[in-house]
Amino acid sequence: MEKDVSDLLTRLAHVLRPRSDQWAGLLMEHARGELPELWQHEDLVQHALKETADHLIVFLDALEEGRDVTEAKVPATSLDCARGFAEAGVPLSTLLRIYRLGHASLLQLLQEEATRLTDDPRLTHAATLRLIETGFAYLDHSSEQVVAAYQEVRDRRVQRRLTITNEASKRIGTTLDTTRTAEELAEVGADGFADLVIVDLLDSVLQDSGPPPPADAPVLRRVAQHSVLGGCPDSPVETGRRHVPAPDSAPAEVLATGRPLLLQVTASAAPTWLAPPGPPRFDFHSVLLLPLYARGTTLGLAQFVRHRTPTPFDDEDLLLAQEITARAAVNIDNARRYTREHTTALTLQRSLLPQRPVEQSAVEAAARYLPSGSRAGVGGDWYDVIPLSGGRVALVVGDVVGRGLTAAATMGRLRTAVRAFADIDLMPDELLTHLDDVVIRLQKEEAREDGEISATCLYAVYDPAARLCSLASAGHVPPAVATPAAATKTPGAAPTGAQAAALPALPIGPPLGLGGLPFETTQWDLPEGSMLALYTDGLVQSRTRDVDASLALLNDTLRQASEFSMSPEEACDRLLTTVLPVRPSDDVALLVARTQALDPGHVATLSLPSDPAAVAGARRFAADTLDSWGLDALSFATELIVSELVTNAIRYGKPPVHLRLVLDSALTCEVFDTNSTAPHMRRARTFDEGGRGLLLVAQVAERWGTRHDREGKTIWSEQALP
Repeated sequence: MEKDVSDLLTRLAHVLRPRSDQWAGLLMEHARGELPELWQHEDLVQHALKETADHLIVFLDALEEGRDVTEAKVPATSLDCARGFAEAGVPLSTLLRIYRLGHASLLQLLQEEATRLTDDPRLTHAATLRLIETGFAYLDHSSEQVVAAYQEVRDRRVQRRLTITNEASKRIGTTLDTTRTAEELAEVGADGFADLVIVDLLDSVLQDSGPPPPADAPVLRRVAQHSVLGGCPDSPVETGRRHVPAPDSAPAEVLATGRPLLLQVTASAAPTWLAPPGPPRFDFHSVLLLPLYARGTTLGLAQFVRHRTPTPFDDEDLLLAQEITARAAVNIDNARRYTREHTTALTLQRSLLPQRPVEQSAVEAAARYLPSGSRAGVGGDWYDVIPLSGGRVALVVGDVVGRGLTAAATMGRLRTAVRAFADIDLMPDELLTHLDDVVIRLQKEEAREDGEISATCLYAVYDPAARLCSLASAGHVPPAVATPAAATKTPGAAPTGAQAAALPALPIGPPLGLGGLPFETTQWDLPEGSMLALYTDGLVQSRTRDVDASLALLNDTLRQASEFSMSPEEACDRLLTTVLPVRPSDDVALLVARTQALDPGHVATLSLPSDPAAVAGARRFAADTLDSWGLDALSFATELIVSELVTNAIRYGKPPVHLRLVLDSALTCEVFDTNSTAPHMRRARTFDEGGRGLLLVAQVAERWGTRHDREGKTIWSEQALP
């Protein structure tokens, strides 16, 4: 019986082999009725037809020759077909179902054909059992290799997806620049995934002018695009151009709904938003459109296009693109938020700094403010030049600890406080003490999560009449000074340049905000033409250079600037070019001033005895001085001011009493005595004998005030020159 079955199967294979192509077509038609979705992939269907015919030939050859089907070589076309199914994203279950359907259909056809070759039902039954056994053995044998080929491709796709995702995580979001982040998304997408990647952002997002416009009229700007072809000739819109998608177009639909789209197109019928104008030059066949969506806001649109890669996008590619764009959208939004906050803080910072040079003749000054190059944001560095009474000037540099809007706002409050305290002519140490109280009060009012408010400050006062500089530091680095070398030579010696001045030891007090510790004022003489540089620590702090080396370079550069008679503006540029690190980690505030001296002929001083009769002599001295200065028009008002101030000093003050007249941008009258008690203006009643002196002074002078020093107090008044 076994021999008869083998003979029957041999004859059956011999008869059917010439009709293998016909039978393959019948098997595919049967599969089409069961799996109609497979016919969406026409190329795979043609490949599967050839594979089916090859399987029939191998199986029939094994039957005809009586060989073991488990040792038959699986056709190469079946392995290629399995790889094609994997590349197309067809599920493995669909592929195996095709094999089961083909196996069942083949057995049915073989059984029908066997009944035509014999009338013996027992032989037919035995042959059918042999066919079922052999068919299952061949199905298991071939399916094992086909699944291995399929899984190999799927593993490569998974590995490729993980690689692309890993590359995206490393390469997207390396900076806090919106445009650069979009460019990184385009570069990653075009590296083995798409042939052309386009990133459009809403124009309102880039301008940050408020909420995005309605979805039916979005204005997009093409911020980045990358192509496997140099120069992106396959893109219809140039980088940087604005454009509005048509209301019924796919990009408008994606922006309106927030849902991604996978489109299959043809080169001849490519939409206008995809293909460049003119005749078709690129074989566009597959497009992914994905919204850039982060934190509840639609930021723009990303397009992934294939025209050179033959395999179209599938659902898995769509999931991969969604993962990449979601990551990129968050990074773009981070960059947008950082840019907005950085711009706001920088605008606030610059608006709180001096906007224009102040009118004063004590120093020639120039200043610079540079935000840091790091991601930390704008800091709280500031500088100021404040005119004081008697032709003096205050030079201020400070640094608030912290970053962002909070630091900039705190800087503005401290700068305002410094100007207010300077207006009442406090000594540098007293001013810093009051400023320390302000910071402590701010700490109590504002419970900040990022730490307590703290700041450093250097406050210096230069008197051009006495050529004296007084300064105090609250945790701030001391200034650099370059004095004219001629000032250190013997009279008559030729000047030989400039030298770095050896400053007296400057006691550096605690930073502002600690409280309970004193500040100390240091004074030293500064010759006319000395160059003074006040700066924040961002100028000298560097990751590649020691602080001492930076300070030495700073002093040497300032000395050269003074030696070559550079202006303060030029000296600022030279210091920043030479000393500033390539990428400073902190903000930099720099204030450079060249000292000037008052003409001795514009300062007149008179010592007065503590005798009321000396008032008349003080008036005559004032009149004669104004006559020599050609200011007779101010004589009456000045004599009245001198009379009232000298009378108050003699009556209520302590000797010695000094009168000083200073001619600068205004006429200043100063009366000094050693009593620290300051007079106050009050409203005198009808029958009061006194109390009207300071009221008269306030009415005649433009402004007046009191300043204290270690020896006593000075009452001063200023009058505008005619």
